[in-house]
Amino acid sequence: MNDDQYAAAWQRVSDSAAAGGPTLETALRACADDLDADFAGVTLVIAGELRLMACATDERARLAEDAQLVAGEGPCTDAYTKRRSVEVPDLDDVVTRWPVFVPIVLEQGGRCVLARPLAIGGTQIGAMDLYRCELRPFTPEQKSRNEAYARILALLAVDEHPHLLTAWSRPTARGPQGYPPVVHTAAGVIAAKYDLTPDDALARLRAHAFGHDQTLLRTAQDVIDDQCLD
Repeated sequence: MNDDQYAAAWQRVSDSAAAGGPTLETALRACADDLDADFAGVTLVIAGELRLMACATDERARLAEDAQLVAGEGPCTDAYTKRRSVEVPDLDDVVTRWPVFVPIVLEQGGRCVLARPLAIGGTQIGAMDLYRCELRPFTPEQKSRNEAYARILALLAVDEHPHLLTAWSRPTARGPQGYPPVVHTAAGVIAAKYDLTPDDALARLRAHAFGHDQTLLRTAQDVIDDQCLD
């Protein structure tokens, strides 16, 4: 990536923004459009633990990103923990590597993915995923432009979630070590109602979300609203 690419990416993001200026969501859409991705998502990691689906371009992206939250696997997780880009030219080749994530993305029409970590200085704050519905790899030029967009998305993410840089962190382990508060609240409801341990309640919540083809956050909110899992 060079300064010209960074400036061009900022120009595209600014041009696509509404009157209030660029946001993480409008920047992600500009990135997806520019790099010819069919859908895209951003997941943030707070204090090395709590994972948050920050934005998604459409329902396909929301389901794909939520699958990574539920399963603790996928390109976003690998890009964040390994601190490098992760590209999969054909998701059919990695079903055994990500057995929960891949089938869900394939159901949404996704065939290949490019993930890149988001960082401010040396601080990792999350990752972005670009999905294509055709077996068509991203070109070196597109990957370089993606690096420019990653810098922009990281800046906008911190602007919208300033606690990303102020929260205490610990060494990162594979998979999600925490969930948004609504998930923990729902797990507490399940634990109390069905006399389960917190870990068993969370596992049951995740299994229910996966089995009913729902996002984890949607399932958690349903539990809170209805005070039961069924």
